Amino acid sequence: MAKVRPFRGLRPAPDKAKEVASLPYDVINSAEAREMAKGKPHTFLHVVKPEIDLPEDIDLYDEKVYLKGKENLQKMIQDKVLIQDEKPCMYLYQQAMGYHKQIGLVVCASVEDYENNVIKKHEHTRADKEADRIRHVDTQNANAGPIFLTYRAEEEFDKLVEAYKKEHDPVYDFVAEDGIWHTLWTIDDAGIIERIEKTFDKMDSLYVADGHHRSASAAKVGAKRREANPNHTGDEEYNFFLAVLFPHDQLYIMDYNRVVKDLNGNSQEEFIGKIKEKFEIEPLEANGGFSPENPHEFGMYMNRKWYKLSAKKGTFDSKDPVGSLDVSILQDNLLSPILGIEDPRKDKRIDFVGGIRGLEELRKRVDAGEAVAFAMRPTTIEQLMSIADTGNVMPPKSTWFEPKLRSGIVVHLLD
Repeated sequence: MAKVRPFRGLRPAPDKAKEVASLPYDVINSAEAREMAKGKPHTFLHVVKPEIDLPEDIDLYDEKVYLKGKENLQKMIQDKVLIQDEKPCMYLYQQAMGYHKQIGLVVCASVEDYENNVIKKHEHTRADKEADRIRHVDTQNANAGPIFLTYRAEEEFDKLVEAYKKEHDPVYDFVAEDGIWHTLWTIDDAGIIERIEKTFDKMDSLYVADGHHRSASAAKVGAKRREANPNHTGDEEYNFFLAVLFPHDQLYIMDYNRVVKDLNGNSQEEFIGKIKEKFEIEPLEANGGFSPENPHEFGMYMNRKWYKLSAKKGTFDSKDPVGSLDVSILQDNLLSPILGIEDPRKDKRIDFVGGIRGLEELRKRVDAGEAVAFAMRPTTIEQLMSIADTGNVMPPKSTWFEPKLRSGIVVHLLD
């Protein structure tokens, strides 16, 4: 049984929503955030990337960074850029990117559900990144960025959501600078909220789609405060964290591609020769790139030329839900044994490029001096849920969801 509940959302004044809403902290670097924030005193980047308001050479984990984020959040509250709803609400958050549209439910999810694996995960987290997010949440006393959860779609609930949208006007409706259309409705009707709570109470599982570090840190902050509170009841806000829940059949997963800096001492001829042991390799005449459409196929760009790679039979176990993933096949049969990349989470020789940047980004990186790039077929949401259901984890950087949830549209305060 999955527990969700309403909360008194902290959100922008209606005329400030477009200016406040920002990209999440982990899809842009500090330099990009500084540039985006120029002339925008109310952008939520000042809260989720507070280093932009400090000297450029500051250590990102310096205490001053976390305190600056807290200061910036408090100033936005004091200046009434952000205003807290008077009573607990749920919210509908719709995003449209081109022809793709998805609508999620903004709620508080349960720390206990996270700890008990009602909220299922599919990736390992890194201790350093968890520690960073814990300090961010604890210092600001808020969940500034939402965790992206999914659930198996239910037709009756979809109908409830669509009916509510038709009968109520949105509180925000804007197109961001990147062309993504964002719309938000508040749900403050106690009867509707109760129906929503009962719907999720019947569900066995929710799944972390994106935001494993944010969800892990939110849960650990909740556990820390629970242990420190002798009068703990379980109803305190720190027992819950900000989440947006989308039905699985509305989600859009893009490819998550790989770029490697060198060939691990191999010449290009030696490299191709070693690839042929596990893959069929086909040079492509057209130089427009290759996006794999079939499982176990890969695009490869090297020395200004594209190739199609196809995994040979027997190089992976088709019955293994993790080992048969394309990201696993590439890792196990090429990146590790040929290029020497044993741990892609830590190896500085490999980088990951979200599909939103297109194949041209791979071409650009290799033409500029990196050695080789691989274009991946997107992992499916069904694969993600199946792996989470079996208690397994996917290799790092297996999924890239678009569009990204904006930070600052709704914030959850922990008291």
